[in-house]
Amino acid sequence: MSQANVVAVNPAEHTERSSPFAIPTKKLAMWLFIVSDAATFAACLVAYGFLRNGTPNWPTPFKFSPTVLNAMAMTFVLITSGLTMFLGVRAAKSTDKKMALRWVYLTALLGAVFALLHLREWLGMIHAGVRLFQNPWGSGLFGAAFFSVTGLHLLHVVSGVVALVAVGSRYNRGRYNADDIEVLGLYWHFVDLVWMFVVPFVYLMNVAR
Repeated sequence: MSQANVVAVNPAEHTERSSPFAIPTKKLAMWLFIVSDAATFAACLVAYGFLRNGTPNWPTPFKFSPTVLNAMAMTFVLITSGLTMFLGVRAAKSTDKKMALRWVYLTALLGAVFALLHLREWLGMIHAGVRLFQNPWGSGLFGAAFFSVTGLHLLHVVSGVVALVAVGSRYNRGRYNADDIEVLGLYWHFVDLVWMFVVPFVYLMNVAR
């Protein structure tokens, strides 16, 4: 083969072309997951809205205590966990491994507190007679809608807590880096954002007037 037929390949150009939209593969995968998951939550909330508006005897059982106050406490915990996750990502990018681990594990702890508060709320509602298709106040569909929407979000929180512990452990052993912490942070902030829609739809709109 002659030298004229040899084409030099720029490694930087090759790397850039191999990464769609100049975004690292892991981050792109997480963004695609978030977009698809956002569509799932949007569909659930829209279906919940149609169901609520189309049911004449839809109950509004919540009072400002204790259910709504518990929801506000959960909101505070989740927003705080978003801040600790942000600090963890920033520490990881600053190569402060010790502080990054502290913030990541603290985020996991706050997520676990959120899950426990949520389960306590569920147990209280079950004790009050709320089931998937029955409740003491009105349409039996209320229980199905409430447990479906909040249960889907709770599943994401619990999954996030498990992921935080697993990624934090691997990051501590050097198997993961700051980019992995950042990708997990995207997921956690998404979970925070979804809760900001769940609270007004599922809780505040069902407060007894």
